[in-house]
Amino acid sequence: MKKALLIIASVALSLNCLAQSSPAAKPVYDAALAKKLGADDYGMKKYVMAFLKEGPTQLKDSAANMQLQMAHLKNIGRLAAEGKLVVAGPFLDNQPLRGIFIFNVETVEEAKKLTETDPAIKAGALVMELHPFYCSAALMQVVPIHNTLQKKSMTN
Repeated sequence: MKKALLIIASVALSLNCLAQSSPAAKPVYDAALAKKLGADDYGMKKYVMAFLKEGPTQLKDSAANMQLQMAHLKNIGRLAAEGKLVVAGPFLDNQPLRGIFIFNVETVEEAKKLTETDPAIKAGALVMELHPFYCSAALMQVVPIHNTLQKKSMTN
C-alpha cells in the first residue's frame, strides 16, 4: 500500500510540476536545452526509480555502520558526477523504506548494474526495488543546481 501511495504521489508531483506555469507567462520552448536534457516532445524522459529498503544485514557496530554509510554516500556522489543518478535522498521516518534514487537510465537492467556498485547493497544493508519512471527531463538539472547550493559535502 505504501509503495502504491509513493508511486501515486510521485506521478502527482510530476504532473504538478508541469502545471506550475502561469497561462499569462507561457515559457518559451528551448529546443537546445530540451535536446541536451533528452526531453521528448512533452518535456519528459525515461528514468528508473529505486526504492531503497532495509536489507537483511544490519550492522550492530556503529563505527562499521558509519563507515558503510560513508561508502554509500561516496558511491552516490560518484554516480551523480557521472550523470547516472539525478535524485537521491533518505526518508526521515525511520521505516523499512529508507530512501529513493532516480537513475538517468532507460532500463531496469541498467539501473540494476548501477545499484550493484553500492557498498550498502553489496553488504546487504539495503536492497533496491526498481521501477521504470517517466518524469520531467528538468530533473537532469537537479545535480548541477544542487552543487551551487551546498556549503558542505556530505562525504568530506
